[in-house]
Amino acid sequence: MTHEPLVLGPLVRYVDDTSASVWVETRDHAEVTVRAGGREWRARTFAVHGHHYALVVADGLEPGSVTPYGVEVDGARVWPPAEGEGAELPASVLATLRPGKRLRMAFGSCRTSVGHDREGNRSHGVDALRALALRMATDVADPGMRWPDLVLFLGDQVYADETTPRMQQFIASRRDITQPPGRELKDFDEYAHLYELAWTDPLNRWLLSTLPSSMIFDDHDVRDDWNTSYEWRQDMAATSWWQERIVSGLASYWVYQHLGNLSPDERDREPLWQRVVSHEGPGEVDLTEDLDALAARVDASPGSYSWSYARDFGDVRLVVVDSRAARVLTPTRRHLLDDTETAWLDEQMRGDVRHLLIGTSLPFLLPPGLHHLEAWNEAVANGAWGRRAAAWGERLRRAVDLEHWAAFGEAFQHVAGLAVEVADGRRGRPPETVTFLSGDVHHSYVAEARRDHWADGSRIVQAVCSPIRNPLAVRMRFATAALAYAVAGPLGKLVARTAKVASPPFRWRNLAGPWFDNSIAVVEDRPDGLALRWYKGVVVADDHLHPRLDTIAEVLVEPR
Repeated sequence: MTHEPLVLGPLVRYVDDTSASVWVETRDHAEVTVRAGGREWRARTFAVHGHHYALVVADGLEPGSVTPYGVEVDGARVWPPAEGEGAELPASVLATLRPGKRLRMAFGSCRTSVGHDREGNRSHGVDALRALALRMATDVADPGMRWPDLVLFLGDQVYADETTPRMQQFIASRRDITQPPGRELKDFDEYAHLYELAWTDPLNRWLLSTLPSSMIFDDHDVRDDWNTSYEWRQDMAATSWWQERIVSGLASYWVYQHLGNLSPDERDREPLWQRVVSHEGPGEVDLTEDLDALAARVDASPGSYSWSYARDFGDVRLVVVDSRAARVLTPTRRHLLDDTETAWLDEQMRGDVRHLLIGTSLPFLLPPGLHHLEAWNEAVANGAWGRRAAAWGERLRRAVDLEHWAAFGEAFQHVAGLAVEVADGRRGRPPETVTFLSGDVHHSYVAEARRDHWADGSRIVQAVCSPIRNPLAVRMRFATAALAYAVAGPLGKLVARTAKVASPPFRWRNLAGPWFDNSIAVVEDRPDGLALRWYKGVVVADDHLHPRLDTIAEVLVEPR
């Protein structure tokens, strides 16, 4: 890895009409300066486990402006790169939001970090994010692919449990890889290295330095099946390494992802962030002890902290929901969201906007047959068919990942009811759409809820974009399609009835898909409706490093 003063970034994170937050990781404690449009903004680094970070807020910008910027560390320019890889790319910019402009947002999930040569593309497919970055960097005149206002990453930006050879080399250089947790991540230093691998490819690094990003975790950010069930948590707690892993995963998430999701006002209400901005002495604030304590507390008591957030973009509201860490998993109750999170979501599920977008890493509306199977499995694992069947149901749940919203029936029914109330106009003027944006399942599709009396009101839509770069093996694609869209249909409904599972408040069917390509999606608020497009990277003339961005599918969700 490089020994330059700038380790990671800059990443443009929260942006509104007059400010932009710029995140960096530096090699040592330092003062970081952002320069743009003849102005400068400064911040000192803070430390976590010997790593150094800064978040600089460039405020007082003009609404709707696009301003090239640079970054200095202790007065020395570190960005944009003066030479080497990335030096040929356009200037990074701070692009503020323009009041009244309709939202255009990219989204997707599940991205592994391997090389972009022939071998990397053979094993993991073409990186759709790289293809988007190349399209933006070369500024191809294509009215169908204008720059998004931001990108929403819906989980699994890093894989703590399925590590690449480069990550395994780093792990092996510092501990015995034959001892638990083996090739999986163990501590904060390993998480820091994992993010470095994920975010330092020059082209994608440029993209993240220019396109504002919002993020939420999913299971692989910590471990496959994270918080699937009470029994899963008990098994993890019995290991010698899990406590350090979960504390490191949540602490690193706070630094690398969560902090930048927040507006300056929201950060001002963060006690840990107040320690950073109020520090007046020499050196830097070290948050290690307090951040680890926060992570441990949040894991033990999810209701003590919230990772969810909401933003309004003119007439579009984006609500991003934590569907992993906020779960209630006790012998007496099972729910996807704790009471605090449920109350918060209840407040956000309101009309009086043109579109209500709910970002949740896990699809809310699975293919109907798979939904019924997951609901049935939850009932069986909870004892609907007796103790022996419950143990078998738990094994099945983990083996085939039956742990989405459908597998948390109480939460699904509650949120479905909220969506219906919004759509029916019982929570303000009904939006044109109530649209769930999700990832996780390694295939993409669009589905829509249907009820007989819905001649007007909102359309309830599920749009999934997964993976950005981590495709299913071909044999698994056939198995997934059969399970989700064929065999599971009649079988799922039948077995759900045998366990007396409550029926959903509406039906739904596919509008498009499924497809299994690596892809990045764009959702756009347009006068004629909500437009959804999926794009993939295509290698042309054996030029693996410069994939072309091609359209996979387009869906226009028109108002009723």
